Amino acid sequence: MSETEIAMNKGVESKPLRALATIVSYMLHPVFLPILMTWVIYAITPMSFVQYEGKLSLVFIQIALATIFFPLLVVGLLKALGFITSIFMRTQKERIIPLIATMMCYWWISHVFKNLDAPLVLQVLLRGAYWSIIVLFICSIFFKISMHTMAAGGMLGMLIVLMIVTPVSMAVPFIAGLLIAGASGTARLLLGAHTQFEVWVGYILGVLVMLAAYWYLL
Repeated sequence: MSETEIAMNKGVESKPLRALATIVSYMLHPVFLPILMTWVIYAITPMSFVQYEGKLSLVFIQIALATIFFPLLVVGLLKALGFITSIFMRTQKERIIPLIATMMCYWWISHVFKNLDAPLVLQVLLRGAYWSIIVLFICSIFFKISMHTMAAGGMLGMLIVLMIVTPVSMAVPFIAGLLIAGASGTARLLLGAHTQFEVWVGYILGVLVMLAAYWYLL
């Protein structure tokens, strides 16, 4: 790492900016993106969920349990036991066990909805999220990338998929997605949590993995 990257990795010194960046990082934590994108998919293509009429809340509960509750439970236990120092898992070593646990949860929910013949867009989201954890796990063995921007990239990739499969205009959602993704990456840079390389690799891999999931399931 160059001296410039090291300096940048310290983050901004302004306390108000760091506080704002911290709030944004918590709000856009990767663990919340799958359920958020499930809601976005439903809002954009509600007819895709017609088969879940009367059971829609159960769909959201199942996805929330698998992608939020159980992963956070594992991370909370690991932090309480002293295995990790932060829920953001700032080092490569701290990511290993949480990613394995999350991988299992994401595999389970992806497998369940595939067997239930869920809408293609929902299957793509869950399969892409599962593959993203695998890619993160493999990358974490060799180098660090931003989980926040990989999740944001996955969000953008999912919006691109929606552009392909739905006749609904995606201009506003995609611009909103770009702004959210930009805010996530900027927050991580302001906090000095990642270098620009780690942030951009996260974006790129996130988009590519989600598109790969679509092409695989098509």
